Amino acid sequence: MSLTPALFGQLAQGMGIFVLACALVTGLAVARGWSWRYRMVGATLFSVVLVVGLFSLSFEPITRSSIEGSVPFKLVYDRFGPQATIVVAPTVTPEELESTLKQASSNLFSSGRNGQGKSQLTIYARTVVHPREGVSEPLYLGRVKRSLSLRNDPNIEIEVFSDRFAALPKDIASN
Repeated sequence: MSLTPALFGQLAQGMGIFVLACALVTGLAVARGWSWRYRMVGATLFSVVLVVGLFSLSFEPITRSSIEGSVPFKLVYDRFGPQATIVVAPTVTPEELESTLKQASSNLFSSGRNGQGKSQLTIYARTVVHPREGVSEPLYLGRVKRSLSLRNDPNIEIEVFSDRFAALPKDIASN
């Protein structure tokens, strides 16, 4: 079952009917002076909060996309502005990196990002290499640029820095 705006809309409608039923029972309990009337007030108000949450998710649900061929990544820098950085394993291939950058651009999109005067979100992908013992260096492998305002941006620019893959260690065994 996928989480779609239509599903959240249906759930909000169902919970709305439940809220109406709770409100009727609450009104009856208050009118009759039943001892559990204040519990019903709390249950009704909590149900209203749930309906509002489900209704808001019917506009844009919180979902993560899954692009085939992508590898796991971790977000290492994101101040909710026009730039972010992810880290990938040093065993990544250029093809996997391209898919991973597509997935990261989809997952990190938010209409509430502060563009700070810029119109594009830039996500850098890096890994950490150890040229000698006790030394760690970040190695940037690629980047993706996408619109800050369009969820389905048709002009996504993906750039894989192919020359930097030569600096990755060759003796690391794949998972």
